Amino acid sequence: MTSDSELDVNLFDVETQQCPYDAYKKLRDDAPVYKQPGTDIYIVTRYEDVRTVLTDPIRFPSAPDPDSKLKMKSANQDRQLKVQQRFQENGWIPEPTLASRDDPNHKQMRAMFNEAFKPSRIKEIDPLVENLAYDLIDEFIEDGRCEWVKQFAVPLPLFIIGEQMGAKRDDMWKIKRWTDAFFQRISMMLPEELEMEMVDREIEAQHYFQPIFERLRANPDASLISVLVNRVIEGWGRPLNDNELHAEMMADTFVGGSETTTNALAAGMKLLIENKDVWLKLKNDPHQYMKTFVEEVVRLESPVQSLMRFAGKDAVVGETEIPEGALINVRYAAANRDERMFECPEQIDLDRKKAGAHMGFGSGIHHCLGAPLARRELTWGFTAIVDRFEDMWFAEGKNDFEYHPHFLLRSLKELHIEFQPKAP
Repeated sequence: MTSDSELDVNLFDVETQQCPYDAYKKLRDDAPVYKQPGTDIYIVTRYEDVRTVLTDPIRFPSAPDPDSKLKMKSANQDRQLKVQQRFQENGWIPEPTLASRDDPNHKQMRAMFNEAFKPSRIKEIDPLVENLAYDLIDEFIEDGRCEWVKQFAVPLPLFIIGEQMGAKRDDMWKIKRWTDAFFQRISMMLPEELEMEMVDREIEAQHYFQPIFERLRANPDASLISVLVNRVIEGWGRPLNDNELHAEMMADTFVGGSETTTNALAAGMKLLIENKDVWLKLKNDPHQYMKTFVEEVVRLESPVQSLMRFAGKDAVVGETEIPEGALINVRYAAANRDERMFECPEQIDLDRKKAGAHMGFGSGIHHCLGAPLARRELTWGFTAIVDRFEDMWFAEGKNDFEYHPHFLLRSLKELHIEFQPKAP
């Protein structure tokens, strides 16, 4: 097996991030647990190894043990102190989110989210998603062209989660600017000055939502956000406080509940244009193939490319020893193209068996709680395409197909398309 130093794979490289799949294959084949040179990060890329890490939260917790014998050296420690100070001076310091908590704390908190996102609530939202998908396309259908990301992929999930979180429709693009700030801040790619600018934007969002929290505490209603604000968490004896709410608004509701679906909607359109055989098959029988197509988009392009875990104790993953306290980068996107798990993994297969076995929504106790809503939004989004478009193609000379620099997520900047509307 090739040593890490010989491989020379850098997942922090912007060019590599534009299309990381060759790098992932090299890692799966030659260094399935790869210590990124110049860092203390171990990158896990094979499907079975990823599943091992995700389904063993005792050995691989989501938060570091403060008493760990290995004290991780952080080059960004001073910067993080500055970030916390800025939040404290001008807003609220975000507490750890649901994704970065371990049991029993995680289980207790997740029970509240399960109530907020229970199936009956998703069922109530479903007609809103359907109507919005068609309304958005109808706004530009007569133009024969659009910038797909801004005019459809962003507003569909953003408007849905925004309304559920008590935001006004007129404020949605302002909120998008704030969620973009959080998206960039967690990219692990920003210089310090720009990161502090993103913090200031997040603080703007905090001051927008704080009056909503206070209003709902005084007058609860049936909205999702009212559940988050008011439900007493069993074992805590209290609901979420302001610092916890502000963390959840950015991480688990707006970015988790809109940004990732936006990126899947953009990826799906790009894949349909690039794979006309798939488009024709889907268009001819959406009832049979839509569910699998949605799963294949999430598997192939993995809007969440990776997230982090820690080694709770000295551990062995595959054949690699990982020291206690080390940071582990769990590469869902690499696992989702693992030839050991998926036949012809780089192709869309609308007849793929067990298409939902991918890691696009994670696995284990941290499996994405918003997955049912995301699947409904993707299903209605692509169904509206099938119903409204006869065909579509990339607008000539307008696309560079660039992705935002990001270590954790995959986000297409823009996608200019032209289309032939389906005859009434």
